[in-house]
Amino acid sequence: MTVDGIHEYLTRSAARTPDAIAIDELDGRTLTYGELDRLTDRLADALRHAGVVRGDRVGFCLPKSADAIAAIYGILKAGAAYVPVDPSAPASRSAIILRDCTVRALLVDQAHLDALTAELESTGPLPEIFLLPTVGGGAGLREAIDARGPAPETPPPAERVTPEDIAYILYTSGSTGRPKGVTLTHENGISFTDWCSEIFAPTGADRFSLFPPLQFDMSTSDLFLSIKHGARIVPIDDRTGKDPFTLGKVIEEHGLTMWFSVPSVLSLMAQHGRLERYDLSSLRFVLFAGEVFPVTHLRRLRDLLPAVRMFNLYGPTETNVCTFYEIPDHVPEERTEPYPIGRACSHARSRVIGPDGAEVEPGAEGELCIDGAGVMSGYWNLAERTAEVFLEADGQDWYRTGDVVREEEGELVFLGRRDRMVKRRGYRIELGELEAALYRHPSFSELAVLAASDDAGTRILAVYGTENGEPISLVELKAFAAEALPLYMVPDRFVHVETLPRTSTGKTDYQRLKELV
Repeated sequence: MTVDGIHEYLTRSAARTPDAIAIDELDGRTLTYGELDRLTDRLADALRHAGVVRGDRVGFCLPKSADAIAAIYGILKAGAAYVPVDPSAPASRSAIILRDCTVRALLVDQAHLDALTAELESTGPLPEIFLLPTVGGGAGLREAIDARGPAPETPPPAERVTPEDIAYILYTSGSTGRPKGVTLTHENGISFTDWCSEIFAPTGADRFSLFPPLQFDMSTSDLFLSIKHGARIVPIDDRTGKDPFTLGKVIEEHGLTMWFSVPSVLSLMAQHGRLERYDLSSLRFVLFAGEVFPVTHLRRLRDLLPAVRMFNLYGPTETNVCTFYEIPDHVPEERTEPYPIGRACSHARSRVIGPDGAEVEPGAEGELCIDGAGVMSGYWNLAERTAEVFLEADGQDWYRTGDVVREEEGELVFLGRRDRMVKRRGYRIELGELEAALYRHPSFSELAVLAASDDAGTRILAVYGTENGEPISLVELKAFAAEALPLYMVPDRFVHVETLPRTSTGKTDYQRLKELV
């Protein structure tokens, strides 16, 4: 049975199984489907009473929790689009995002209130603030709603959303140094969720680990697919998620059946998580996406979890998952190449094009383009940039992923990036944004950022020159970078040089720089 809006999944599951647990936090606090449905209804009413109307954007800066999940569904029920910002990122970056899409309201916890509102106040009036004094179990969100006073006897009527309405805007790195917003509609989210239902066939007995950050497109499968089927979500908080020694215990204690994360997390679990010490028999699926999974670590994980079905899922934020490949039951010792990204999902189509935009023959290298119901409607307020990333062919607009692939025996093999965009810990990073942020250091006279990949993942190197010719202490550089960037974007190394190599046109010669460092 189809829906027009993603939030209808919650309404229907709550009607079927109101007493089933919807959210199970690691500390034991839970919300049933009935409780979650009522809490999100209250938030939707409060947002509409605060002036939010269909088509508005509502931001939130909240740690991963029952409160954050309820915020998402409450925003959607209000007819608005949710805009998550990373609580661990500098407040200045979060403020740029919230201002860019002109959020009408903002849900924020006490820990992030002062820094974020100070940044927002420096550029204009504040949006309507919903302050959560605490986060966890939905209690903080209830307090935020209660603090606004009694609900009106007749709340503003809810406008019914259409599949074409924007459901969420996820911001990714931008080549200009400013993040850009990927606008995704209800149809985009529903088509992806329907495909997941088709392939993974979850039931109300499943338990999903919500591992990815909520500002990361990978989170949408856990958020939407689980609720659609009346299953249970177990949010993995950031502190637990960074400790591979505890994740096996979490899987065992919570009986997790569905796991979705970036390969680097699974690699750490396979190497250092002592998974053999835990009963992981509840696991049915392990899904990974966001970066290449080194075969040596995948082989180890496959040996530890022989009965689990594993899938390599591929897709940029602009398309969410658009291709997939099931990992075989056994990874041969002699295999050294990563597994393919597979073939297009049923809600997507793929084509591989050459430099002239024409489709290449199977076996030839080219840029992967995607068409289908999962493809974004565009970048927020960036019409020219949106036009640049679409190719018109066969009467359809195809999204140009920028990824170079080759088709082998009907499967797509990922070969690398067309531009300077890289994947690190599952996040997409535009090296130009890194340079723009780091260039704010007052002592830098020039700067270039490079990336290299090996079995340990993607490593980022910042090469700089200074006005006085003297290197800057590593402690100072790391501290500056941590203030200017999210942690996943902080360079692994800083290298001081007298001068950067240049091309004949005066541009930084990145190829020569790689050879020098």
